[in-house]
Amino acid sequence: MLALVKKPHIELSLHGDNVEELLLWIKKKYDVAILSDDDEVSVPVEETDFWKEMESNRIGNLLAAARYKVGLTQAELAEKLGLRRNMISDYERGKRRLSLTMAERFSKILNIKTLNIED
Repeated sequence: MLALVKKPHIELSLHGDNVEELLLWIKKKYDVAILSDDDEVSVPVEETDFWKEMESNRIGNLLAAARYKVGLTQAELAEKLGLRRNMISDYERGKRRLSLTMAERFSKILNIKTLNIED
């Protein structure tokens, strides 16, 4: 069983005898959410709706993650690129296609290594 204590943030993997008893004791003090139960059927992550949604906008998700990594807001990144903030949002949501030129501009600001396609 996977359990999550919300505050303080603690993730627990509970197995063995008396798991329910231990869980009841923890629930007396903390707000606990059960993330999965041993009775649940496991499926490959690639078959989940979450994975399919993430894959459908892979470039946008990677772009947003790179922006978070360097600690920029969409507005700050837009200012550095000379764009409107809503354009950054459009790129991250997959509503705007990323050209090679724009990808190179993003890579410089976000400190992302690029591959030379011509090599």
